[in-house]
Amino acid sequence: MIRIVVLGTGNVATHLLKAFITSSNVEVVQLYNRNQKGLDETDFNGPKTTDTSKLLEADCYIIAISDDAIAKLSSLLTFKNRLVLHTSGSVSLQELDQKNRRGVFYPLQTFSKKRNLNFNEIPICIETENDQDLHLVKSLGLAISNQLFEINSEKRKQLHLAAVFVCNFVNHLYQVGFEITSKNELPFSILIPLIQETAHKIKEAPPAEMQTGPAKRNDQKTMVKHLNLLSEEPDQKKLYKLISEAIQQTHGGKKL
Repeated sequence: MIRIVVLGTGNVATHLLKAFITSSNVEVVQLYNRNQKGLDETDFNGPKTTDTSKLLEADCYIIAISDDAIAKLSSLLTFKNRLVLHTSGSVSLQELDQKNRRGVFYPLQTFSKKRNLNFNEIPICIETENDQDLHLVKSLGLAISNQLFEINSEKRKQLHLAAVFVCNFVNHLYQVGFEITSKNELPFSILIPLIQETAHKIKEAPPAEMQTGPAKRNDQKTMVKHLNLLSEEPDQKKLYKLISEAIQQTHGGKKL
């Protein structure tokens, strides 16, 4: 049984907490948050605290908070030589305070509190400073997921960058599509099958091989029509041109 303390009550912490609680190999001995409100809003029934000096002893401490607050919180921990992990994709292991043994436990997924997720399918990227801690972190990861990857800080930063492109940026494009359909009194739901098929296709081949659309086939006439439709939306027009030209560059087409 791996005894852990979770520090944080945000999106990532909430989902990790649920996964750990349902695991027969993990015991969540305490939940920390800097303010009481966050603790009160959780379903965790175990010990809670807002005081870092009152953290209970555990095999590891998982900091699941915003990236820019990780270093400060790790420096506020009053104990030494214990295993402290953070859950960020873009923060280096070295940013954790060196008075403790340091590691990373990064679940690669987009998290929203009200969404139900199957943690078994979520890749977890891990990193530690020594083999003994690596063994423990591997066991912790396998307790909640079937996908575990040893990735160092530099490669993890690149992975996080890729994740921003395929998740955050793509979601913004969904928002643009939502705005266009709403403005024209069309249901956004009509695009859902298209979105789903686009995602399914890249399981079968690299994205470049699955690219379709006017930019890929260098259909200048259609692209000009689209740009004219966006004449009153300069930001969307700029985005359309930028992405279309990127697709054309990838596939050797003529720029707009």
